[in-house]
Amino acid sequence: MSTLQFHLSFNNGAERLQLPVNPESIRISSSRGFEDVEVTQLGEYTVIGNEKLREFSFSSFFPRDYNPSYCEYEPFPNPWEAVALLEKWRDTARPMRLTITGTPINVPVTLRLFEYREEGGAVGDIAFDITFKEYRFIEFQRVKTQTTAVDSVEVTAETARPDSSNKRTEYVVVSRDSLWKISARADVYGDADKWRKLYNANKKLIGANPNLIFPGQKLVIPRD
Repeated sequence: MSTLQFHLSFNNGAERLQLPVNPESIRISSSRGFEDVEVTQLGEYTVIGNEKLREFSFSSFFPRDYNPSYCEYEPFPNPWEAVALLEKWRDTARPMRLTITGTPINVPVTLRLFEYREEGGAVGDIAFDITFKEYRFIEFQRVKTQTTAVDSVEVTAETARPDSSNKRTEYVVVSRDSLWKISARADVYGDADKWRKLYNANKKLIGANPNLIFPGQKLVIPRD
């Protein structure tokens, strides 16, 4: 078994699928939005937009029979059962998670392309091409209105000023946690993008791979 493993999970890890055969390569598409604008008497200018969501594409196959030269584990699911599972997850219109051990890739994704086929040279095996697109969770901020004595309206965000009194200084890892998930907690940072700050403060405990954290580990949560 190699240290590089491809895992897919759904419903907060309640359902999981590890690819029995690792893809030979993975293609990652990362870009930003750009808009070229023609300004009278000034010429053409480029407006740099926001970063676009990444795409992950790879090809592999679901084997019918175990072969120690390329299979990552056994027993593995029947090829058609694995296909049905991925299609079921896709059809719920909910994101799943793609994790590739040994890399920083541990992200929520949506399944955008899934093509599969049986090939004549390997009866019973199902070859497939698959593409995922990174998924970004959106949290809407509640607002309240306050009417003053002169009937003007002031809109204030309830979370505009964070209450640091309820913030943790330590956190004990539980099952299915990730640094991204921990950082997103309201009592930690409330921001998943701060996972690296959490990792840097606990790198000696976690080790070289930020994706490998284990239940029971006590993490220090640095504060500015």
